[in-house]
Amino acid sequence: MSWLVQPRLVNDPFSDPALFIDFRFGRRALLFDLGDLTPLSTRELLRVSHAFVSHTHMDHFAGFDRLLRLCLHRAGPLHLTGPVGFADRVAAKLAAYTWNLLDADSVDFLLVVDEFDGRLRGRWQFPARTAFAREEVAAPALPPDLVLDEAEFSIEAVVLHHGTPCLAFAVQERLRVNVWRDGLDRLGLPVGPWLNEAKAAVRRGEDDAYAIVEDTGRTIALGDLKRHALRVAPGQRVAYVVDTAAHTENIARATRLARGADQLFIEAAFADEDATLAAERLHLTAGVAGEIARRAGVRQVIPLHFSPRYLDRPELIPEQVRRAFAPQVEIAAPGNGAGPA
Repeated sequence: MSWLVQPRLVNDPFSDPALFIDFRFGRRALLFDLGDLTPLSTRELLRVSHAFVSHTHMDHFAGFDRLLRLCLHRAGPLHLTGPVGFADRVAAKLAAYTWNLLDADSVDFLLVVDEFDGRLRGRWQFPARTAFAREEVAAPALPPDLVLDEAEFSIEAVVLHHGTPCLAFAVQERLRVNVWRDGLDRLGLPVGPWLNEAKAAVRRGEDDAYAIVEDTGRTIALGDLKRHALRVAPGQRVAYVVDTAAHTENIARATRLARGADQLFIEAAFADEDATLAAERLHLTAGVAGEIARRAGVRQVIPLHFSPRYLDRPELIPEQVRRAFAPQVEIAAPGNGAGPA
């Protein structure tokens, strides 16, 4: 079955952390962290509807300006989520520029900024038509640990500590419902928008007798569709964990967030022999990253955010993660760049 989302790291593991999640069906993408975004094309960045920022250290937030510049003249909102105090950081970024050419006739672009501290605690919007004057608005009433809840997926978050609150995230696809064209043909049913309601009914848990109306007005029981033309499987889970100290509570929270993930993107800044330095810098070692992945029972672990001190030994961090997780695990090949010192 096809995945709803396709995640990939924007940069090599020695460079700024940023995860781009492209939707397989639809003109939409998500970003996790806004470090160096230059490898992403204009087309890709214009598809970003939501960006989730772990914290505002420069290597996680410096790419905000490029994203803003490209989105500035598109209609519709760009949603940003970060830790407590994040809206102040966004406001400070916006205040650094002169917006005298923006007025009520400008494109209706809007920045929407949420803050999370275990649940959504505030929302602000910055409309381009008012030169990004800040407005406080009501935050959506979401359950604890959720920062986004949509029909096809949700995004969970936890607060970790890196000397400052640092968010980790997990994308959870709801039940994957794929259409089997041969099955539709055998039932004499056309492909069409009506299938969206069929998929939604499956995700809602409607019973087999639930009637689905196709585009010509014919009705069919949901159970018949499920038996002959729909393929249902658990949804994909993708977790993203960066910049966190190897404290007991951090490890426990990261493990819970990543539980059962198909892919875990996790920082492994320092080699195991540099554990003292990792503790001083409030980062994970490769071994701890691999142990979190093992405890969480993830299918694949992709380490990132390596310190440049290992540029001459690019295989060291992945090998230590592999040993801590499982000998047969596939580890992404490292490259060059810059990471935590």
